[in-house]
Amino acid sequence: MSAAPLVGYSSSGSEDEAEAGARVRPGAEGRSRGQSPLPGQRLPVPSSVLHMFPGTEEGPMDDSAKHGGRVRTFPHERGNWATHIYVPYEAGEEFLDLLDALLCHAQTYVPRLVRMEAFHLSLSQSVVLRHHWILPFVQALKDRVASFQRTFVGLEVTSGHAHFLDLVAEVDRVMEEFDLSTFYQDPSFHISLAWCVGDARLQMEGLCLQELQGIVDEFEDSEMLLRAYAEQIRCKSGNKFFSMPLK
Repeated sequence: MSAAPLVGYSSSGSEDEAEAGARVRPGAEGRSRGQSPLPGQRLPVPSSVLHMFPGTEEGPMDDSAKHGGRVRTFPHERGNWATHIYVPYEAGEEFLDLLDALLCHAQTYVPRLVRMEAFHLSLSQSVVLRHHWILPFVQALKDRVASFQRTFVGLEVTSGHAHFLDLVAEVDRVMEEFDLSTFYQDPSFHISLAWCVGDARLQMEGLCLQELQGIVDEFEDSEMLLRAYAEQIRCKSGNKFFSMPLK
């Protein structure tokens, strides 16, 4: 296998309750100060209390500034769990050394590039699962991929591509069972190394990618370094992780 090629690629309920809590019943006006309210009478709620817990019914508010400018593919909704199927890649010290060399050079073209914190090869798009679907979904995945053997991957898969297509076909069947989006047509299997906000393809294409490929080709033992066993498939749903070993 040759060194892997690089690729550049409102809920209004709480408001209604607050308004109701702030209303004064007819007859309340004109009562002398200090006089006890009528039985069952609602008193105005201080504005400081009304605004103490903003957005509690709508779930957490997304703040892209906390995620390097990234935004959700779909909005957060209570009870929905973002789910993704992938093959994890455990990066060794030599791989990270190569990545540092690539990133340092790439940042001369796109300074805002940021190194990925973890590495994987996607087998599905990100989809939304209801909480009660998670366990039957994972079990269906386990049933589908139980017979698959491990294989080799690089930055972009140069061997075993057909094997990964077969694996994606099984994942897609599970997606269809749950009426979810299947993977892309004619996918290019790869491990993402870095990312940035915005479209930087024009800066990356051409000379930049050629120079980065040269760094990979000249890196000591890069052909062996960029081979890795895919020993398991992993499903991440919200904050839950499920692993399915490959034979």
